[in-house]
Amino acid sequence: METIKLRETDEFIKLGQALKKAGLEGSGVEAKNDILAGLVKVNGEVEERRGRKLYEGDIFEYDGVQVKVEK
Repeated sequence: METIKLRETDEFIKLGQALKKAGLEGSGVEAKNDILAGLVKVNGEVEERRGRKLYEGDIFEYDGVQVKVEK
C-alpha cells in the first residue's frame, strides 16, 4: 500500500487532488472522468464525487493501487 502525506496545515485533501498527488492521474480532467465513471473507491466503496474530502486514515483505490492518507 502506498501513502500520501497531508500538508501540515491541511486537515484533508480532495479526492481528485489525492489521485494526482499519488501519481495515479496526470491531470484533474483525467481524475474527474475516472471518478465520475465509478472507477475509484474510498474506504472500500465506490465514490463518484471528486470533491470528496479525504482525512488522515482514509484509503482510496484506483486501478488496483491502494493509497492511505497520512498526516
